[in-house]
Amino acid sequence: MATNPLSEDAAKALALAVIAASKAPLLLLDSDREIVAASDSFLSAFGRGPEDVVGQSLFSLNQGEWDRPDLRSALALSMTGGVDFQGLELDLAGPTGTVQNLVLKSQRLSFAEPTQLRVLVTVIDETEARACAKCRADLIHDKEVLLGEIQHRVANSLQIIASLLLQDARSVTSEEGRVHLQAAHQRIMSVASLQRQLASSSTNEVVIRPYLEGICESIGASMTHDSERIHIQVTGDDGAMPGEMSVSIGLVVTELVINALKYAFPNGGTGSVLVDYQSENDGWALSVCDDGIGMQNGRVDAAYGLGSAIIKALAKQLVATITVYDLNPGTGVSVVHLQTAGLLSVHPGKTLQSV
Repeated sequence: MATNPLSEDAAKALALAVIAASKAPLLLLDSDREIVAASDSFLSAFGRGPEDVVGQSLFSLNQGEWDRPDLRSALALSMTGGVDFQGLELDLAGPTGTVQNLVLKSQRLSFAEPTQLRVLVTVIDETEARACAKCRADLIHDKEVLLGEIQHRVANSLQIIASLLLQDARSVTSEEGRVHLQAAHQRIMSVASLQRQLASSSTNEVVIRPYLEGICESIGASMTHDSERIHIQVTGDDGAMPGEMSVSIGLVVTELVINALKYAFPNGGTGSVLVDYQSENDGWALSVCDDGIGMQNGRVDAAYGLGSAIIKALAKQLVATITVYDLNPGTGVSVVHLQTAGLLSVHPGKTLQSV
């Protein structure tokens, strides 16, 4: 059944009614930038009545605050060139001295009669959303500052505890007790070093090589009184990983280097320990190699103390595989996560032979 087309006046009234009922704050402008219609949601948001808005120039709103060069230019492009603008920002002074953040969008409407140019302007109030975003940003900043302070305090506390352990190690008469206290000292120092790096970092990422350099320097200072006798060297790339994984890496290196110093160079022997870290994509490989006396009687567990629950637990946490190598002379231990082709630390000048 055919329906009768609306008259021009009825069509206009219907269009204005649709705009008035819109939940989005809308303004309908004519070619002279005068407001033909405003949605009830716009009037409510800005505390205006129809008589205060309809028939007025857009640029006279809010005592002329809408009269901005960027808005004039954007509307001119929309009306004459048909280029609608999206996301034009407009900041207005609020009634209590606050700033009202608006985002404007335009849409040129097509009519059969070219002289009846109309542009629909959508007004989005972003004030509350931006205030919430700023509040979240402030909370995150405060949290980061607080976390940094906590990490700094934890590092200080750990260093104090480590210093007390080192003092005890120097005073005990038992060589075995001294070695155990020195090892405990180094474990705590590795965690303290990480905490200091995290406190001074803007992210939770730790560059591994400098971190391991600090650990090995500390181990060498407390456990090798003659740096000419045993040299500890750290090599590697600039790979980084999150703090919670870095502390596990640091503790693994601490255990392996301490084991090398304890077992590889007995009776005042000389030599070197090489710590190397390489990363590629999501994989990484860590190795600790020495040129000491090597594995005795082919016993892997005795050679490097891999029965240590600490190393095994840390490797499991890192989802890594531990392998011991006979370097002849010396011993090498690799800890590898997600092995990638070509990614394995190698002792300089030696070919690793798996045992």
